[in-house]
Amino acid sequence: TLSQADKCNCTAVARKAAMQLMEAIPRIREVLKTDVAAAFNSDPAAKSYDEIILAYPGIQAISMHRIAHELYKAGVPLIPRIISEYAHSLTGIDIHPGATIGEYFFIDHGTGIVIGETTEIGDNVKIYMGVTLGALAPTQGQLLRNTKRHPTIEDDVTIYAGATILGGKSVIGRGSVINGNVFLTKGVPPYTTVGMSSPELHFRGNKPPQKKETPRKLKWVCPAGKTVCKGKVCKPVKKKAKKKAKRK
Repeated sequence: TLSQADKCNCTAVARKAAMQLMEAIPRIREVLKTDVAAAFNSDPAAKSYDEIILAYPGIQAISMHRIAHELYKAGVPLIPRIISEYAHSLTGIDIHPGATIGEYFFIDHGTGIVIGETTEIGDNVKIYMGVTLGALAPTQGQLLRNTKRHPTIEDDVTIYAGATILGGKSVIGRGSVINGNVFLTKGVPPYTTVGMSSPELHFRGNKPPQKKETPRKLKWVCPAGKTVCKGKVCKPVKKKAKKKAKRK
Protein backbone atom coordinates (compact mmCIF):
# COMPACT_ATOMS: atom_id res chain seq x y z
CA THR A 1 0.00 0.00 0.00
CA LEU A 2 1.01 3.67 -0.30
CA SER A 3 1.32 4.03 3.47
CA GLN A 4 3.70 1.08 3.64
CA ALA A 5 5.70 2.44 0.70
CA ASP A 6 6.21 5.73 2.53
CA LYS A 7 7.62 3.94 5.58
CA CYS A 8 10.10 1.67 3.78
CA ASN A 9 13.22 2.26 1.74
CA CYS A 10 11.84 0.71 -1.46
CA THR A 11 15.03 1.23 -3.47
CA ALA A 12 17.11 -0.72 -0.98
CA VAL A 13 14.48 -3.47 -0.69
CA ALA A 14 14.24 -3.80 -4.49
CA ARG A 15 18.03 -3.90 -4.84
CA LYS A 16 18.30 -6.63 -2.22
CA ALA A 17 15.58 -8.75 -3.90
CA ALA A 18 17.20 -8.30 -7.31
CA MET A 19 20.58 -9.39 -5.98
CA GLN A 20 19.02 -12.46 -4.34
CA LEU A 21 17.49 -13.45 -7.67
CA MET A 22 20.75 -12.94 -9.55
CA GLU A 23 22.62 -15.05 -7.01
CA ALA A 24 19.98 -17.78 -7.33
CA ILE A 25 20.13 -18.01 -11.15
CA PRO A 26 22.97 -20.59 -11.28
CA ARG A 27 21.06 -22.79 -8.83
CA ILE A 28 17.80 -22.34 -10.77
CA ARG A 29 19.63 -23.30 -13.98
CA GLU A 30 20.90 -26.52 -12.41
CA VAL A 31 17.41 -27.45 -11.20
CA LEU A 32 15.91 -26.69 -14.62
CA LYS A 33 18.44 -29.09 -16.16
CA THR A 34 16.92 -31.84 -14.00
CA ASP A 35 13.42 -30.86 -15.20
CA VAL A 36 14.53 -31.16 -18.84
CA ALA A 37 16.15 -34.53 -18.11
CA ALA A 38 12.94 -35.74 -16.42
CA ALA A 39 10.88 -34.73 -19.46
CA PHE A 40 13.26 -36.49 -21.86
CA ASN A 41 13.43 -39.68 -19.78
CA SER A 42 9.64 -39.79 -19.25
CA ASP A 43 8.34 -38.96 -22.73
CA PRO A 44 9.17 -41.40 -25.54
CA ALA A 45 7.91 -38.81 -28.04
CA ALA A 46 10.77 -36.46 -27.13
CA LYS A 47 13.53 -36.49 -29.74
CA SER A 48 16.06 -34.21 -28.06
CA TYR A 49 16.71 -31.81 -25.20
CA ASP A 50 16.42 -28.94 -27.67
CA GLU A 51 12.86 -29.98 -28.54
CA ILE A 52 11.91 -30.08 -24.87
CA ILE A 53 13.41 -26.69 -24.08
CA LEU A 54 11.90 -24.95 -27.10
CA ALA A 55 8.55 -26.68 -27.51
CA TYR A 56 7.31 -28.20 -24.23
CA PRO A 57 4.81 -25.97 -22.33
CA GLY A 58 5.61 -27.75 -19.06
CA ILE A 59 9.23 -26.59 -19.23
CA GLN A 60 8.14 -23.06 -20.05
CA ALA A 61 5.75 -23.01 -17.07
CA ILE A 62 8.20 -24.49 -14.55
CA SER A 63 11.00 -22.17 -15.74
CA MET A 64 8.88 -19.11 -15.04
CA HIS A 65 7.68 -20.59 -11.78
CA ARG A 66 11.17 -21.17 -10.42
CA ILE A 67 12.04 -17.51 -11.03
CA ALA A 68 8.72 -16.28 -9.60
CA HIS A 69 9.19 -18.52 -6.55
CA GLU A 70 12.54 -16.88 -5.74
CA LEU A 71 10.94 -13.44 -5.88
CA TYR A 72 8.03 -14.71 -3.77
CA LYS A 73 10.43 -15.96 -1.09
CA ALA A 74 12.20 -12.59 -1.16
CA GLY A 75 8.89 -10.89 -0.30
CA VAL A 76 8.52 -9.08 -3.62
CA PRO A 77 4.86 -8.03 -4.02
CA LEU A 78 2.77 -8.51 -7.15
CA ILE A 79 5.57 -9.30 -9.64
CA PRO A 80 5.74 -13.07 -8.82
CA ARG A 81 2.00 -13.35 -9.39
CA ILE A 82 2.23 -11.43 -12.67
CA ILE A 83 4.92 -13.85 -13.85
CA SER A 84 2.84 -16.90 -12.90
CA GLU A 85 -0.28 -15.55 -14.61
CA TYR A 86 1.72 -14.74 -17.74
CA ALA A 87 2.93 -18.34 -17.78
CA HIS A 88 -0.67 -19.45 -17.21
CA SER A 89 -1.88 -17.45 -20.22
CA LEU A 90 0.85 -18.94 -22.44
CA THR A 91 0.69 -22.58 -21.36
CA GLY A 92 -2.64 -23.21 -19.62
CA ILE A 93 -0.69 -24.29 -16.52
CA ASP A 94 -1.54 -22.37 -13.34
CA ILE A 95 1.20 -22.60 -10.68
CA HIS A 96 1.06 -20.19 -7.76
CA PRO A 97 4.50 -18.67 -7.10
CA GLY A 98 4.31 -19.80 -3.48
CA ALA A 99 4.26 -23.51 -4.39
CA THR A 100 7.42 -25.42 -3.47
CA ILE A 101 8.53 -27.86 -6.20
CA GLY A 102 11.51 -30.22 -6.08
CA GLU A 103 13.91 -31.44 -8.75
CA TYR A 104 13.16 -33.68 -11.77
CA PHE A 105 9.62 -32.31 -12.04
CA PHE A 106 7.75 -33.34 -15.20
CA ILE A 107 4.49 -31.89 -16.51
CA ASP A 108 3.14 -33.87 -19.46
CA HIS A 109 0.97 -31.80 -21.84
CA GLY A 110 -0.09 -29.60 -18.93
CA THR A 111 -3.31 -27.94 -20.05
CA GLY A 112 -5.63 -27.31 -17.10
CA ILE A 113 -3.13 -28.04 -14.30
CA VAL A 114 -3.66 -26.00 -11.10
CA ILE A 115 -1.11 -25.99 -8.26
CA GLY A 116 -2.01 -23.89 -5.21
CA GLU A 117 0.07 -21.58 -3.05
CA THR A 118 0.98 -23.89 -0.17
CA THR A 119 1.48 -27.02 -2.25
CA GLU A 120 4.68 -28.93 -1.53
CA ILE A 121 6.01 -31.27 -4.24
CA GLY A 122 9.03 -33.53 -3.79
CA ASP A 123 11.55 -34.82 -6.30
CA ASN A 124 10.86 -36.93 -9.39
CA VAL A 125 7.13 -36.18 -9.53
CA LYS A 126 5.10 -36.52 -12.75
CA ILE A 127 1.82 -34.66 -13.29
CA TYR A 128 -0.46 -34.95 -16.30
CA MET A 129 -2.99 -32.55 -17.80
CA GLY A 130 -6.04 -31.47 -15.84
CA VAL A 131 -4.62 -32.20 -12.36
CA THR A 132 -5.72 -29.94 -9.50
CA LEU A 133 -3.75 -29.60 -6.27
CA GLY A 134 -6.15 -27.30 -4.49
CA ALA A 135 -7.63 -26.17 -1.19
CA LEU A 136 -10.75 -27.03 0.78
CA ALA A 137 -13.23 -24.55 2.30
CA PRO A 138 -12.63 -21.62 -0.07
CA THR A 139 -15.66 -19.81 1.47
CA GLN A 140 -13.54 -18.96 4.54
CA GLY A 141 -11.33 -16.82 2.34
CA GLN A 142 -8.92 -14.56 4.21
CA LEU A 143 -9.31 -16.53 7.46
CA LEU A 144 -7.16 -19.26 5.86
CA ARG A 145 -4.30 -16.97 4.89
CA ASN A 146 -0.85 -18.14 6.03
CA THR A 147 -2.17 -21.65 6.74
CA LYS A 148 -1.35 -24.92 4.98
CA ARG A 149 -4.29 -25.27 2.57
CA HIS A 150 -2.92 -27.39 -0.28
CA PRO A 151 -1.66 -31.00 -0.46
CA THR A 152 1.84 -32.37 -0.04
CA ILE A 153 3.17 -34.66 -2.78
CA GLU A 154 6.17 -36.73 -1.72
CA ASP A 155 8.97 -38.08 -3.96
CA ASP A 156 8.42 -40.41 -6.93
CA VAL A 157 4.67 -39.82 -7.21
CA THR A 158 2.73 -39.97 -10.50
CA ILE A 159 -0.62 -38.20 -10.84
CA TYR A 160 -2.58 -38.97 -13.99
CA ALA A 161 -4.95 -36.77 -15.98
CA GLY A 162 -7.97 -35.19 -14.35
CA ALA A 163 -7.12 -36.15 -10.76
CA THR A 164 -8.07 -33.72 -7.96
CA ILE A 165 -6.31 -33.64 -4.58
CA LEU A 166 -7.54 -31.10 -2.03
CA GLY A 167 -6.63 -29.96 1.45
CA GLY A 168 -3.57 -29.18 3.53
CA LYS A 169 -3.80 -32.48 5.40
CA SER A 170 -3.69 -34.53 2.20
CA VAL A 171 -0.23 -36.13 1.97
CA ILE A 172 0.42 -38.42 -0.98
CA GLY A 173 3.06 -40.88 0.17
CA ARG A 174 6.27 -41.59 -1.67
CA GLY A 175 6.06 -43.80 -4.76
CA SER A 176 2.26 -43.63 -4.99
CA VAL A 177 0.25 -43.54 -8.21
CA ILE A 178 -2.98 -41.53 -8.46
CA ASN A 179 -5.01 -42.69 -11.45
CA GLY A 180 -7.05 -40.44 -13.71
CA ASN A 181 -10.18 -38.62 -12.47
CA VAL A 182 -9.62 -39.61 -8.84
CA PHE A 183 -10.99 -37.15 -6.24
CA LEU A 184 -9.07 -37.13 -2.94
CA THR A 185 -9.47 -35.10 0.25
CA LYS A 186 -7.25 -37.25 2.47
CA GLY A 187 -3.75 -38.67 2.52
CA VAL A 188 -2.46 -41.83 0.87
CA PRO A 189 0.18 -44.17 2.37
CA PRO A 190 3.49 -44.59 0.52
CA TYR A 191 3.60 -46.95 -2.49
CA THR A 192 -0.18 -46.97 -2.97
CA THR A 193 -2.12 -46.94 -6.23
CA VAL A 194 -5.45 -45.12 -6.05
CA GLY A 195 -8.01 -45.68 -8.79
CA MET A 196 -11.72 -45.66 -9.53
CA SER A 197 -13.90 -48.57 -10.57
CA SER A 198 -14.27 -48.88 -14.33
CA PRO A 199 -17.53 -47.34 -15.57
CA GLU A 200 -20.19 -49.61 -17.08
CA LEU A 201 -20.06 -49.28 -20.85
CA HIS A 202 -22.95 -49.96 -23.23
CA PHE A 203 -22.39 -50.94 -26.87
CA ARG A 204 -25.09 -50.74 -29.54
CA GLY A 205 -24.73 -51.99 -33.07
CA ASN A 206 -25.63 -49.79 -36.02
CA LYS A 207 -27.14 -51.14 -39.26
CA PRO A 208 -24.74 -50.86 -42.20
CA PRO A 209 -26.00 -48.88 -45.21
CA GLN A 210 -27.77 -50.94 -47.86
CA LYS A 211 -25.92 -49.27 -50.71
CA LYS A 212 -22.22 -48.67 -50.76
CA GLU A 213 -21.69 -44.97 -50.28
CA THR A 214 -19.07 -43.27 -52.41
CA PRO A 215 -17.50 -40.01 -51.23
CA ARG A 216 -18.87 -37.00 -53.06
CA LYS A 217 -16.44 -34.65 -54.75
CA LEU A 218 -17.60 -31.11 -54.18
CA LYS A 219 -16.18 -28.02 -55.81
CA TRP A 220 -15.21 -25.26 -53.41
CA VAL A 221 -17.13 -22.04 -53.96
CA CYS A 222 -16.05 -18.85 -52.21
CA PRO A 223 -18.57 -17.16 -49.87
CA ALA A 224 -19.09 -14.36 -52.38
CA GLY A 225 -19.95 -16.89 -55.06
CA LYS A 226 -17.50 -15.34 -57.48
CA THR A 227 -15.00 -18.16 -57.98
CA VAL A 228 -14.98 -21.89 -58.26
CA CYS A 229 -11.89 -23.95 -57.43
CA LYS A 230 -10.83 -26.56 -59.96
CA GLY A 231 -7.69 -28.32 -58.81
CA LYS A 232 -5.24 -25.63 -57.70
CA VAL A 233 -6.61 -22.79 -59.83
CA CYS A 234 -9.63 -20.68 -58.92
CA LYS A 235 -11.50 -19.31 -61.88
CA PRO A 236 -14.48 -16.94 -62.13
CA VAL A 237 -17.86 -18.63 -62.20
CA LYS A 238 -19.33 -18.38 -65.66
CA LYS A 239 -22.91 -17.27 -65.61
CA LYS A 240 -25.10 -19.25 -67.94
CA ALA A 241 -26.80 -17.05 -70.48
CA LYS A 242 -30.58 -17.22 -70.42
CA LYS A 243 -32.07 -18.60 -73.56
CA LYS A 244 -34.51 -16.21 -75.18
CA ALA A 245 -37.83 -17.71 -76.08
CA LYS A 246 -38.32 -17.85 -79.85
CA ARG A 247 -41.31 -15.93 -81.14
CA LYS A 248 -43.59 -17.82 -83.44
